[in-house]
Amino acid sequence: MTPDSLNVLFLAVEAEPFVKIGGLADVAGSLPLALRNLSSTDRPDRKLDVRLVLPLHRVMVAESATMRQVAEFPVYRLGRNLQARVFETSKEGMPVYFISGEPISSAASVYSQNPAQDREKFTFFSLAALEMIRHMAWKPDVIHANDWHTALALYALRSRLSDPMNGRTRSMLTLHNLPYLGGDGTDVLAAYGLIPPIDKGLPEWARTQPLPLGLWSADAVVAVSPTYAHEILTPEFGCGLESFLDNRSASITGILNGLDLAAWDPETDKCLSGNFSLANLTGRTANKAALQSQLGLRKDPHIPILAMIGRIDQQKGVDIIPDGLRQITDLPWQFILLGSGDPTLENTLRALELEFPERIRSVIRFDAQLSHSIYGGADMLLMPSRYEPCGLAQMIAMRYGCVPVVHATGGLKDTVEEGKTGFLFQATEAAAMQEALRRALSTYASPGMWEKFECNGMAKDFSWSRSAAQYAELYRSLILE
Repeated sequence: MTPDSLNVLFLAVEAEPFVKIGGLADVAGSLPLALRNLSSTDRPDRKLDVRLVLPLHRVMVAESATMRQVAEFPVYRLGRNLQARVFETSKEGMPVYFISGEPISSAASVYSQNPAQDREKFTFFSLAALEMIRHMAWKPDVIHANDWHTALALYALRSRLSDPMNGRTRSMLTLHNLPYLGGDGTDVLAAYGLIPPIDKGLPEWARTQPLPLGLWSADAVVAVSPTYAHEILTPEFGCGLESFLDNRSASITGILNGLDLAAWDPETDKCLSGNFSLANLTGRTANKAALQSQLGLRKDPHIPILAMIGRIDQQKGVDIIPDGLRQITDLPWQFILLGSGDPTLENTLRALELEFPERIRSVIRFDAQLSHSIYGGADMLLMPSRYEPCGLAQMIAMRYGCVPVVHATGGLKDTVEEGKTGFLFQATEAAAMQEALRRALSTYASPGMWEKFECNGMAKDFSWSRSAAQYAELYRSLILE
């Protein structure tokens, strides 16, 4: 029998529109609402009451006027109690709770350069979120944590047997990026009364790190793409946890993240010079011309524009771009890079622009408006990531008719179809990348064939409703176990 109603408490440390630093904010701002909308529109008889919990970061306090306090309670820490206060507001009818307390309010930013301070802050938040349930009439059937920042809520739920639902609450952890384990939390675990587990299946070094403890505790683990769910079982991507994860692989699922289709809509996007749709692509020509003009590139609709948008670091494969582009200088192209990150790589890209001033523009900054313009005007999006748990840029690109050229890893492999919606290469090497670019540029030279790639990508369904339906079924399967 399938349950008629499910309560889900969704834990995250950033979420649109309240606070955004990285991709987690997109997920936490969209998925809970998609789950609620899914149950109300598709199956109103199977309601999903999903509620979001966030820390009340200092950067948000000025905007907290609409919040009302709903609870106050102590959280035990090393012989004394720290007071936690809970405030409530709503987003499109969904209750959203914010937790404040000294470890949260004393941190100047969402994420700091001090790992110990972050562990203290997020441990307090995780335990306070769990304790909050005791002070509410509403009780969750599933507690859904995200990454290392909230993983200790699941560990406390299991290790303390402090389930406010008397042993019936199930737990889920979504894994967005395995290498970020949270660091050695020996001191903070002891301070909050959490004793590391004695389990030979979990490496000893991992028994004091937040993310491994969450992975050990969760009833279900969700990686953010099916391929990444398999990759984390291997030495190359498993971060030393591959044997542990392989032993519990039956409880690991891969579910792709989705897109906020309202935020990324070429038909209504105000950042574009010309709006367009799958039925009418003519606006892309105006966007391309405007992009070339804005960045001082030669205005020529027949020269393909390659682009990369995102963090500049080794993980993203940025280091192979210079040699890869040098290997295809016999072909016509222009290249635009937008992003920031590793200072050494930033300087390498600035030097590359000086080497090819007629072809290349390196825009070293965060610029949301320009990113929209690039998606709407560039012909190809380059993503040579060494690993990519899910990736959103390639999905946004396809929605905007910009054809991805990507390394076949993680969510890139799951979303881009070779010869239909994009081009894939099998190794993060300049030679492999340039070969894929040559295939893409050759195809671009045939306008009819290229338009098929554009249209195939734009026709793909990357909505959150698709992903939400998979999460909903997983929730239901958990409480039926």
